[in-house]
Amino acid sequence: MPTKIYLGADRAGWERKEMIKKSFPNNDYVVIDLSPPDFNENDDYPDVAFEIAKKVAGEGSSVGILICGSGIGMCMAANKVKGIRAAAVYNEWVARVSREDNDANVLCLPGRYLNDEEIKKIIEVWLATNFSNEERHRRRIKKLELI
Repeated sequence: MPTKIYLGADRAGWERKEMIKKSFPNNDYVVIDLSPPDFNENDDYPDVAFEIAKKVAGEGSSVGILICGSGIGMCMAANKVKGIRAAAVYNEWVARVSREDNDANVLCLPGRYLNDEEIKKIIEVWLATNFSNEERHRRRIKKLELI
């Protein structure tokens, strides 16, 4: 069964989101765009982040990708939802460790900082990386869940 990817962006990530939707050519993923249907100069990133975080937290096997100007606002908003481990990611190494060590289930990207090729590569690495399941990482994630 293909992995569901919930995708969302505010105005600052809108163009990158549209590019991302077009870059999933295989059947391993189903991309569901939960952004507003039209570009809106006055949108607010917490609305999109919250919608996607609720979906990911409620399903367990799905993941989310959020894009705003810096990636930070979306990350802060998504992490307000219980069960979400959102990571603001700026390079491939952080993408890998956010999954291996922290079992991140939402990837937050800076639409104004990275180019299309960098974003594609980060997503590729993030989706291909599995949680290490090491005891120390499981222990730390359990502590996060208690907060």
